[in-house]
Amino acid sequence: MAEDAQPVGRLIRSDACVAEGAAWLAAREPRFAFALDRTGPLPLRLRPDGFAQLLSAIVSQQVSVASARAIQARLEAAGMVTPQAVAEVSHDDLRALGLSRQKATYAQALAQAGIDFDALRAMPTEAVIKRLVAVKGIGVWTAEIYAMFSLGRADVFAPGDLALQEGARVLFDLPERPREKALREMARDWAPWRSVAARALWAYYHVEKKREGIA
Repeated sequence: MAEDAQPVGRLIRSDACVAEGAAWLAAREPRFAFALDRTGPLPLRLRPDGFAQLLSAIVSQQVSVASARAIQARLEAAGMVTPQAVAEVSHDDLRALGLSRQKATYAQALAQAGIDFDALRAMPTEAVIKRLVAVKGIGVWTAEIYAMFSLGRADVFAPGDLALQEGARVLFDLPERPREKALREMARDWAPWRSVAARALWAYYHVEKKREGIA
């Protein structure tokens, strides 16, 4: 089940944790109960933490899933999955593996940032996000997603995500898609399970997109 580990807060480590959060949200907000009735059990979606995961996030920026996977596969085959390996090669070496000039710069900035990934696990979420966004090429959305899925934080939201914005618009029958600031404020009511609320909105958006043919 979710844990109370201060100052980290509750952690999501299993499907049971997600189910606990979903039940809490459904009891608090009828619209979540409505959404969860249509989505069924929400996915766990946990990922590894560490340098390679953040590098993968940089690789995935503004490219198709297929392209990102192909580039990631080349990086892994070349051993470019540690800060030491990436820091020791040139921009041209990284570009030869498929990274753009900008992403090669970001990859080396990450490699040279000296992030203590083990220490992040024990840091408050706000401090994790502050540490990550200090690295060139890592924005708030990437940092929040990392905290949510790689560190298992139960109370993180990513209001800059367009699918979350659209999911909230449809579920809460809003006149327009809420912008990041408005959705962040709206999500305050879903604490301490904002990460589960995000899972619910993503899942509901997926269901509605398939049902209505949303582009």
